[in-house]
Amino acid sequence: MEYRRFDNTIIARIDKGEKILEQVKAIALQENIKLASVQALGAVNHFTAGVFKTDEKKYYSNTFDGAFEIVSLTGTINTMNDEFYCHLHMSAGDDKGHVFGGHLNEATVSATCEMVIQIIDGKVDRYFDEEIGLNLFRF
Repeated sequence: MEYRRFDNTIIARIDKGEKILEQVKAIALQENIKLASVQALGAVNHFTAGVFKTDEKKYYSNTFDGAFEIVSLTGTINTMNDEFYCHLHMSAGDDKGHVFGGHLNEATVSATCEMVIQIIDGKVDRYFDEEIGLNLFRF
């Protein structure tokens, strides 16, 4: 992975074989990012994405292996209990045009991943909401 910072924008290239979430965390810790938005595209050969069933307060994950293009990767970097926290969603399409996605649990780059991280001047922490069952923004 390589990246460059231009004021409050980071342009990153995540390389073949690297795990997207690990590299986002590495950048965030290196740059001391407390709040940012993330967007990316690229290609992966393995990813796990989940869907939260609100009535059960439980995530269900699906794992995909093969050739996939990242159609959309978007989310936030912020903190929870003043520690790094990242919330990303990803959609990826196969060679037939079928698209799969959800909450990103893991993804391995197969060719490249081009990422833009827009740093926001501020801080938003998270807390676990018992009623909803998710980690929500705390302002």
